[in-house]
Amino acid sequence: MLVPGTAPRPTTEPAPADDRAFVGHPRGLLTLSGLEVWERFSFLGMQAILVLYFADAVTNGGMGMDAGTAASVSAAYGTLVYLVSVAGGWLADRILGSYRAVLWGGILIACGHYAMAVPTDAMTWVGLGLISAGTGLLKPNVATMVGKLYRTDDDRRDAGFALYYMGINIGAFLGPLITGWLGEHQGWHWGFSAAAFGMTLGLIQYVAGRRHLAGRKHTAEYALPPQAMRRAVRLIVAGLLACAAIAVLLAGIGWLTMGRFVDLLTLISVLAPIAYFVWMFKSPRVSGEERGRLRPYVVLFLASVAFNFILFQAYSTMMLLASTSAETTILGFDFPASWYASALGAFEVALAPVVAAVWVRMGHRQPHASNKIALGVVLGGLSFLLMVLPTSGHSGDYKMAAWWIVGSYLLLGLGDILLETSGMSATSKLAPKAFASQTMALWFLSLALANGIQAQTVKFYGKVSDPVYFGVNGAVAVAVGLAVIAAAPWLRRTMHPVH
Repeated sequence: MLVPGTAPRPTTEPAPADDRAFVGHPRGLLTLSGLEVWERFSFLGMQAILVLYFADAVTNGGMGMDAGTAASVSAAYGTLVYLVSVAGGWLADRILGSYRAVLWGGILIACGHYAMAVPTDAMTWVGLGLISAGTGLLKPNVATMVGKLYRTDDDRRDAGFALYYMGINIGAFLGPLITGWLGEHQGWHWGFSAAAFGMTLGLIQYVAGRRHLAGRKHTAEYALPPQAMRRAVRLIVAGLLACAAIAVLLAGIGWLTMGRFVDLLTLISVLAPIAYFVWMFKSPRVSGEERGRLRPYVVLFLASVAFNFILFQAYSTMMLLASTSAETTILGFDFPASWYASALGAFEVALAPVVAAVWVRMGHRQPHASNKIALGVVLGGLSFLLMVLPTSGHSGDYKMAAWWIVGSYLLLGLGDILLETSGMSATSKLAPKAFASQTMALWFLSLALANGIQAQTVKFYGKVSDPVYFGVNGAVAVAVGLAVIAAAPWLRRTMHPVH
C-alpha cells in the first residue's frame, strides 16, 4: 500500500540472470568495483597519513596535536563520514537516484582531496568536510547498486560482494603506498594530492561503464512528488546554511572547541541509529514480514560496531604505534610507517577471491551469514589481543618486529572480509523495499557509531599501557563475537530467506 504523498515505485531493470561477463558475474560488478578501487585509494590513502599529519610537529608541516587528540579527531572525521551516509541513502531513494548520488558523491570527494592538497589548516578542514559529504552520498549507494546486480536467491551474491570488496582493498593496498611515500618524502599535502588524482580516475571509469549498471535510471525509485521535492531541496539548502552559520557563531565565541565537536559527533552517532531503527520499525511502508527481519538485523548492526571499532584503529592507534614502537625496516629496506596500512589491503586482496571461491563451491551449504559475521568479529578481537605480546615487558626504546603488526593485520583483514561482505549482502536482502538505500546507509551508520565510540576510547591511548589498551579492546570484541555465535539458532530462524 502506498502512503499518501509518495509516488509509485517505478519498475527497475534487473540484471539478466545469465550475465556472467566478468569472471562469472555481471559486467556491472567490474564498473562498481573499479570505482571503489579509486575511491578507497583516495580515502584510505589519505586516512593512512591523516593521523600522522595531525600528530606531526608544525615545523615538519603537521598540525602539532598530541597522539590521543590526533587519534580522536581522526576518529571523529570517520564518524562524520558515516553519519552523512544516512542522508546519502535518503537522497538516493527520494531525490537523486543511486547513479546520480554516487556520481555527485564522487565529485565532492575529489574536490575535498584537491582542497586538502592546499597547504593551509583552513583548507584541510574544508577538504575533510567535502570528503565527508561526498562519501556519505557514494558509499551506501554503491553497495546498494551491487546488490541490484543479483536476484535475492542468486548463490553468486555473497561471492559477488567478496569480489567487490577485493576491489575496495586493491585501492586500500595501493593508496597508503603512494600517499605514505609522498607524505614522508615530499610533504603531507603531496600525499593528499595523490588521493585527489585517484578519485578523479575513479569518476572517469564510473561514467564510462554506466550502461552496465542496474538501477542506473536518473529518477529515484521512491521519488517525492515534484512539489514535495522542491520543498525538500529548499529545506536541505536552508538547513545546511543554518548549521554552517551556527557553527561559525559558536566557534567565534569560543564555545565550539574541537573537543566539544568530537563529543557532539559521538552523541549523535549513538542517538542516530536508535532513532533510525525506531522510525523503520514504526513506518507504515514496512510490512510485518519485513519488520520481523529487522529484529535480527539489530544484532548484526551491533556486531558490525564491535568489529569496526577495532578495524578503524588500524588507521589511528595502530599507525601511531607503528610510527613510535615498531621497526620500519624489512630485509634492509626502510619504509614509511603508513605502509603498514597497505598490509591490511594486501591481505584482503589476496584472501577475498579465496573466500569468494569457497562460498561458490559450498553453495547453499555455506555457513549462515550470522556465523560469518560472528567469526569476523572474533578475528578482529584476536588481532588486538595479539598486540599484547610484543607491547608487554619492554623499555621505552624497544622496537617490535614488523611481523607483529603484519600478523595483526592478517587476522583483521580476514575478519573484515567475512564480516563486511556478509553484512552488506545480508543488509541488501533484509532491507525493507521502501528503505533500500537507506538500510544500506544504516549499515554504514554502524560504522559511524564504531568511530564515535573510538573517538572517546582512543583518548586513553598513551595514558594507559599498551598491553592494557589493546587487551581490553580486543577482549570486548571477542566476547561480542561469541555472543552472536550463541544467538545463531534464533538468527537463522528470523533472518529467513537470508542464509
